[in-house]
Amino acid sequence: MSFKETWKKYKVAYVYIAPFYILFAIFGLFPIVYGFFLSFFRWDGLSAMHFVGLTNYINVFKDPLFWTALKNTLVIGIIAHIPILLGGLALAFILNSKLVHGENIFKTIYFMPMVTSSVAISIVFQQMFGNNYGVINWFETLLGGDKINWLGGDGSLIKAAVIVMFAWKWVGWNMVIYLAGMQGISNDIYEAAEIDGATQPQVMFRICIPLLKPIIIFTMVQSTIGMFNLFTEPFMLTNQNWQGGINNGGLTLMIYLLNKAPQGGNLYGYASSVAYIITLMIVAISTAINKASQDKSDPDYIQSEAEKRQRREQRKQAKQQRRA
Repeated sequence: MSFKETWKKYKVAYVYIAPFYILFAIFGLFPIVYGFFLSFFRWDGLSAMHFVGLTNYINVFKDPLFWTALKNTLVIGIIAHIPILLGGLALAFILNSKLVHGENIFKTIYFMPMVTSSVAISIVFQQMFGNNYGVINWFETLLGGDKINWLGGDGSLIKAAVIVMFAWKWVGWNMVIYLAGMQGISNDIYEAAEIDGATQPQVMFRICIPLLKPIIIFTMVQSTIGMFNLFTEPFMLTNQNWQGGINNGGLTLMIYLLNKAPQGGNLYGYASSVAYIITLMIVAISTAINKASQDKSDPDYIQSEAEKRQRREQRKQAKQQRRA
């Protein structure tokens, strides 16, 4: 069927879906493409653009602050997502197993941080981790210990405060996703396990987790994206410091990017190159997670790999024929 015939047949449907694609092209696709184009130029937002090739990308990797921001982001993200993923899984299992009453109340309580303003949460945690009047230091002195300068000192403990806040906020989100997945598992499976005398830990590790594998992979990929987008928590805890506080203790990649443009500076080409480096890292890690999670004994995986090998062989033979 030609394009003209297809258009005549489905023109009403095309008209209905056109607004979405028009808006996506303007506000989604165009910024993505233009940002990539801009990453090869030096531009301050006002004067003429100057083509610099890969210079922006090279300068990013030469900047020690970029590596500091990357290290902080990975440390905060990896450590924080251990309680986020495991804690969300444990809470979901407890609520799904009917070990507690008032399931909806607990779901609301755990999910409340997710819908609360990040700025408001950051201000509360800033007071909690305060040096002189913070609640945590008050408990520390009550137990006979010394005050800890969480957000000051040499800046080494800023990451600990960010990790606590970040994990507290996002654990409820994963809990809701895992709980929905657990409730989607047939009750027959749970009943069969109960008849066979399976304990709750056995149900958790031998039934729930294997069946929730696709959802767990989804949350891990989502957590990877959230890790590289970490901004509000460290920014507010360090009193809106674009250097990430003392000794760059709370500097993350997103703070580093926005400090170049448009908030802290006007290096739009440089900031665009940082954005695409972050994007490539997210894609690489997400691909690695999906690749590592594939079951190599699965018939679909075996068939897919066989088809890939066949296509490679066909391309190889085609090249040899062209050379001959």
